Amino acid sequence: MQYRRFGRTNLPLSVITLGGMRYHDGWSNPPHELSARMIEECTDMVQRSLAAGINHIETAKGYGKSEHCYGRVLNEELRVPRDSYYLMTKGAPETAEDTHRSIEAQLKALRVDYIDLYAWHGINTRRRYDVAVAKGGPVEVLKRYQEQGVLGHIGFSTHGDIRTITDAIATDLFEFVNLHYYYFWQRNWGAVLQAASRDMGVFIISPNDKGGQLFHAPQRLRELTAPLTPIQFNARFCLRTPHVHTLSFGMTEPAHVEEMLGVCPVSVPLTAAELEIQRRLDAQVDSLSSYDGFELADDPSGINIPEVLRFRRMLRCYGMSEFGKYRYNMFQPNSEWFWGELATEENLEKVDRSRLPAGIPVIEMLRETHRELYVPKEG
Repeated sequence: MQYRRFGRTNLPLSVITLGGMRYHDGWSNPPHELSARMIEECTDMVQRSLAAGINHIETAKGYGKSEHCYGRVLNEELRVPRDSYYLMTKGAPETAEDTHRSIEAQLKALRVDYIDLYAWHGINTRRRYDVAVAKGGPVEVLKRYQEQGVLGHIGFSTHGDIRTITDAIATDLFEFVNLHYYYFWQRNWGAVLQAASRDMGVFIISPNDKGGQLFHAPQRLRELTAPLTPIQFNARFCLRTPHVHTLSFGMTEPAHVEEMLGVCPVSVPLTAAELEIQRRLDAQVDSLSSYDGFELADDPSGINIPEVLRFRRMLRCYGMSEFGKYRYNMFQPNSEWFWGELATEENLEKVDRSRLPAGIPVIEMLRETHRELYVPKEG
């Protein structure tokens, strides 16, 4: 395992974080009732991860039973010394009163009296940005808990667009940021650089799932990244810069830990062999597929054009159909987490043609992606 200073928090975090979102039966209610299988699975992963050198565990109030499970496993099943690991959790209370209630409930669920890293969860939209940073709002309350020694460091997580992310970074209210950045999603590179300029910790969200469901990678992609697995190459790609500090791995079985161990040693910059893998991956993308329509993010059709075209590229160039179906069918028009209309004929009629670039058949590309990835809901 290797370790990096997590920005101005000065915490030496392992480059891999044990995520807490994917344990068996982790999402049923009530959240405090834990199945024997979930406890057993979590206990095994914590033991194996700590033995592998991981020193950072991540969860969130919004991850179902996760906080309760870690509270029991770390403090009752294994009795892990509290000063032997760093703990991150997250929450999205929208008022000062809700923030007080949320923090107290999370401390109780986690069975701890302090939390090393706390992120306001999901500055994804302008509304959520305004709520989080409002005078007298949630982040001010988090800062008071920090002054009392209950919270160590305050950050934010985001699934938002680059403007929202950079505006949040520019407030200087936060010491770290959790964001998306992978080989298959490089749009946030500017935000990574901006965070680095302010000496913020940079935590990469879900590189193996949101980064392309790499644990179910198609054979074509596996051949392109050999002798590394897609998970191992993507992790090394993310960590090829010292501005990225740790990646969250939601591991649930021993094979996941074994594959994770193959991420290290990480080289800055990439080695010649790793650059050859990147060259092979880059070579799959032609001039048409490389266009992702980023400047069309606010189209009146409501279609999330950049994301739809990204799914098309992953499908056409790497055979990643399962990932495309998984994510494309999650679009919700009014979602603050994964917004977008489907590229139906009705919605395609609303696309602002005056903004479309010459020589790129954006409408047909969107239509093709919908045809390939849309899965009608049963019933």
